[in-house]
Amino acid sequence: MRLPSPPAIVPLSLLFSFTFFLCSSFVLSASRNSIYRGASLSVEDHVSDVLTSPDQSFACGFYQVGIDAYSFSIWFAHSNIKTVVWTANRDQPVNGRSSRVSLHRDGTMVLTDVDGSIVWSTNTTNKNVDKAELLDTGNLVLKNLSGDILWQSFDYPTDTLLPGQPFTRRTRLISAMANGTHVSGYFTLFFDNDNVLRLAYDGPEFSSLYWPNPDYTNVFQLGRTKYNSSRTALLDVMGRFSSSDRTNFFASDMGSGIERRLTLDYDGNLRLYSWDNSTASWVVSWLALPRQCDIHGLCGRNGVCTYTPIPKCSCPPGYERSDPVDWNKGCKPKFTRTCNQTQQFKFVELPYTDFWGYDLDYQEQSSLEHCRELCRAKCSCEAFVFGLNGVGACYTKASLFNGRKAPSFPGTIYLKLPKSLDTSEPSNLTISDLTCGFSKVGNQVGSSNMYGKDNKGRTRWIYLYSFIYAIGAIESLFIASGWWCLFRRNKVKISMEDGYRAISSQFKKFTYAELKKATKNFKEELGRGGSGSVYKGVLEDNRVVAVKKLGDVIQGEEEFWAEVSMIGRVNHMNLVRMWGFCTEKTHRLLVYEYVENGSLDKHLFSSSDRSCLLNWKERFRIALGTAKGLAYLHHECLEWVVHCDVKPENILLDSNYEPKIADFGLAKLSQRGQSGSNFSKIRGTKGYMAPEWTLNLLITAKVDVYSYGVVLLEIVKVIRLSDWVVVDGEHETELTRFLRVVKEKIECGGDSWIEDILDPSLRGQFNKKQAAAMVEVGISCVDEDKSKRPTMDEVVKILLEIE
Repeated sequence: MRLPSPPAIVPLSLLFSFTFFLCSSFVLSASRNSIYRGASLSVEDHVSDVLTSPDQSFACGFYQVGIDAYSFSIWFAHSNIKTVVWTANRDQPVNGRSSRVSLHRDGTMVLTDVDGSIVWSTNTTNKNVDKAELLDTGNLVLKNLSGDILWQSFDYPTDTLLPGQPFTRRTRLISAMANGTHVSGYFTLFFDNDNVLRLAYDGPEFSSLYWPNPDYTNVFQLGRTKYNSSRTALLDVMGRFSSSDRTNFFASDMGSGIERRLTLDYDGNLRLYSWDNSTASWVVSWLALPRQCDIHGLCGRNGVCTYTPIPKCSCPPGYERSDPVDWNKGCKPKFTRTCNQTQQFKFVELPYTDFWGYDLDYQEQSSLEHCRELCRAKCSCEAFVFGLNGVGACYTKASLFNGRKAPSFPGTIYLKLPKSLDTSEPSNLTISDLTCGFSKVGNQVGSSNMYGKDNKGRTRWIYLYSFIYAIGAIESLFIASGWWCLFRRNKVKISMEDGYRAISSQFKKFTYAELKKATKNFKEELGRGGSGSVYKGVLEDNRVVAVKKLGDVIQGEEEFWAEVSMIGRVNHMNLVRMWGFCTEKTHRLLVYEYVENGSLDKHLFSSSDRSCLLNWKERFRIALGTAKGLAYLHHECLEWVVHCDVKPENILLDSNYEPKIADFGLAKLSQRGQSGSNFSKIRGTKGYMAPEWTLNLLITAKVDVYSYGVVLLEIVKVIRLSDWVVVDGEHETELTRFLRVVKEKIECGGDSWIEDILDPSLRGQFNKKQAAAMVEVGISCVDEDKSKRPTMDEVVKILLEIE
């Protein structure tokens, strides 16, 4: 019997082959990196109708920026986070229907809106363009048949510079208006007419240069030069940035194989980002201004930028928000300013607050009363700044822009307000629009924005001004910064801190032979700790230094160089200054300034030398200065530093018994590659360690607060609170016993307990109010619940009130 043939088998095989061919064709089409003359990309197929670089790193096509609004953009394509790096029409988005970008047969690439109007074009008519191609560098280029580039997106950056993309006198970066939007904002990176690379704010009411620090009268003090007129800069694939004006920096994770971008963010800070594959997020590997409030224009006219602890904008007394969602419009007065001679004024004091620029007059050796009358007599005077390190400097102000408040500012501003104005209720309307983070958290950018049409048919943007910009573990690095002391032949002028003067850091890389010679073969040991030994040395320029030999640092040379450069960038009067480092073979050494009076523990616990005992003023100065140093690290946009080992041995005293915190940043040197809150082992010294270490809880800056609390109580009591004692047959620490005794005495009422618990060697010579406050602050700092501990910024404010 004849069997019937299975006719369905052959057609099924053909169908499978045909289906496979279609799928393959689709994949090939979806991953194309070029289009030829006569072809186009359609907004209606914006998900699939894109160009993709051969290595799949970048994509180019229509990017949604709002409801039915699109831009022609290039973005990183390695994840769901579409990080846009270039936009052709950032301020004029096109409609979500019928818009397209086409490579015309005359060689011009054109973006058209729904009505056929041309929104953007390359102006490459009759240049023999053959195709548009997206390269692995993220550069969109137009090429002829010979492969020559006739046009490239690299010549027209928006807010981002990619590795290999030249930055010239003809290009500039312009920030976005707000987080998550792509509309042009007010901040610009550009080469100025003097050939110097600068950052500037150009807002609705005023313009101002803010980087490099405008208080430098000479850019040579910053290591810059004006005399190279080529005006070119480049970020390379290793993460190194170099400029013709000698603006040089590099990523803290410098090396090949890492995707990077240099972006001028919406908040005016220039940041270098690196892509972290392990967390699938962007991390900051360098930034121009570690202290966010140094950026001009953030809070608009009359607004004040303050650290609480993250940077926030607020309105001073007598002022209120001009716009509830836009800090660029600043604050408006609640009164009408007139020049009527009959109007009476009062002056409201804002400590540690400054408004940069717009000085009417400047006088040294002035009195507060004279400065007040100077401002009162001038109709144009809106406020005056007085103080500045005790020199009696007086600045009267014609306008109030670029306000900032920080514990490190040594002056006070006095607002000129009508006497009848009620300022009893503070006007602190704040919004978290300026942020800097503690942990190494990825920054997700590219959230959609809403667009609409006004009655004139112009495209406008509407955005929710809610900033959730969580940046992590700012591992920034600089070679030079700080405060400049201006020297004259016959007179030394005291520097005006925090924005008035600065000095170059003189940070350098030493050879091992140099340091061996400077220390006379490491002859004089100053101290020894868990991280290494410290030796006294004298450099060739006669600077006395302390050279620290590190023990457990395992980074390679480039990583170590990046880390110590970052630490060397930190400059505060209450932090030990790092002058440089050495990394040769297995040698890892740090070079610090030499601090004359040694460490605090020798002055607190040295029973053999009674001359080392500190008087009350010195103790209070040490408590306040140490708090200021830690507050600087924790709150002024430098939260990447958690000391992890605050103790008397790490608090050094200079010739005036001003404290300087040592060994900050060493925890990071041993924690390369870890997130900011994860530590591979317990750090710190027994007796000063917060409970979080042993309970395996999240490590934050509050561990330093706990350690500071122990030190503060030791300054008051002058005993080692970490020592163990036996009470009623039970073992407990001196700290536990001290806290129990003090709390019992406080509960009894009165203030007689103060003298009972203080160091008896003071013989009653102390300030009772300060002593009580120090004990109370110390007790709150060592609370086992870290959420109940104050921040270091709050500690500084408490101590300053009783100074």
